[in-house]
Amino acid sequence: MNDVVSRFIRYAETFTESDPYGRPDTPSTDCQFDLARMLVNELKELGVENAFVDEKCYVYGKIPATPGCEDLPAIGLIAHMDTSPDLTGKNVKPQIIHYQGGDVVLNSEQGIVMRQEDFPDLAKYQGQDLICTDGTTLLGADDKAGVAIIMRAVEELLAENAPHGAVCIGFTPDEEIGKGASNFDVEGFGADFAYTVDGGEITDYEYETFNAAQAVVTVNGFSIHPGSSKDKMRNALLIAMELNSLLPPLETPRHTEGYEGFFHLQEMEGRCEQARMVYIIRDHSMERFQERKALLEKTARQIDRRWGEGTVQLEVTDQYYNMREILKDHMEIVTLAEEAMKAGGIAQPTHMPVRGGTDGCMLTYKGLLCPNLPTGGHNAHGRFEFVPVQSLQTGVKIVKQVVGEALVRRVIGGKGN
Repeated sequence: MNDVVSRFIRYAETFTESDPYGRPDTPSTDCQFDLARMLVNELKELGVENAFVDEKCYVYGKIPATPGCEDLPAIGLIAHMDTSPDLTGKNVKPQIIHYQGGDVVLNSEQGIVMRQEDFPDLAKYQGQDLICTDGTTLLGADDKAGVAIIMRAVEELLAENAPHGAVCIGFTPDEEIGKGASNFDVEGFGADFAYTVDGGEITDYEYETFNAAQAVVTVNGFSIHPGSSKDKMRNALLIAMELNSLLPPLETPRHTEGYEGFFHLQEMEGRCEQARMVYIIRDHSMERFQERKALLEKTARQIDRRWGEGTVQLEVTDQYYNMREILKDHMEIVTLAEEAMKAGGIAQPTHMPVRGGTDGCMLTYKGLLCPNLPTGGHNAHGRFEFVPVQSLQTGVKIVKQVVGEALVRRVIGGKGN
């Protein structure tokens, strides 16, 4: 069987975790080549003879336009192969559960239960089939659901020989650690515009992202024996906690949603002599984004005034910017996504801002306009990740529609023959 479900399960069982502390270039882990080579072989079996994986672990392939559709734009379809290092993606054991309501027992032996009280979105899928794990790993629907959807859509397009323009296929490594677009060959890819298939709920499409920065805070203390430390010791760990307490306590991921930005303390380590904190700073508004960076700088200087010059070293690095600032002048490709979702069976598509990063954001700033299509995945990066079978199947329909000749001509305004 090569339907979208069996494809997804096969890909989910293939270990492809990326590593933020791995090699500096892509791929950060060699295991990502395992899926890359598998996809190249499968693409060639489907008839995409030009498919290949390069030395950086990027998979590329291209389907030519059907006769009479050569004047249509070449549309790219992109998904990422790696899974998040937030929870292990090794030895993933997918299972399909027919959901009849209430809690979902993932692992009775270990008492791992996905509770409807904690995940109210479950109620939407009563009567559907959910692909979950056994609760000991993540599932990898982010983004192997996108990979499976693209592969199945390509298979059906080629089998049906339905009219379409050129279709460019790309699978990337290391998206989860912010490097997915780093070595992407935009020019060689050959698409006029593209879509990442890397979204969430199957009713949602996305074309807005955070503006994003990373801040590394180093706190320098002074260590001395605690028995003789009065008025001498400067405990870097306590000073680091003091600095964090000066940031807005309700502007963290736990307390924000929608267009609300945040400061997120990702890492904290150290000893009395020195401590290190890593923050990510996020906001959809560029003005508020700049204000957030300025506030962290002001906070660092305040700690310096309290504890002495040089106590805090702050390094802030911008990571990516809101792709809406570019896409707002090209809304016809966003409209095409919405129309494709309607044609694929979503009566009322909804637009949601991305509260995270995406290859599409960085590719948009590299010149390849790239909104985001949904995969149907939920609860990414954790043991309660799931994707409904029916959402995967709808995702295939959406992708086929987004490259379909009739819809592209109507929305984008291609010339008739």
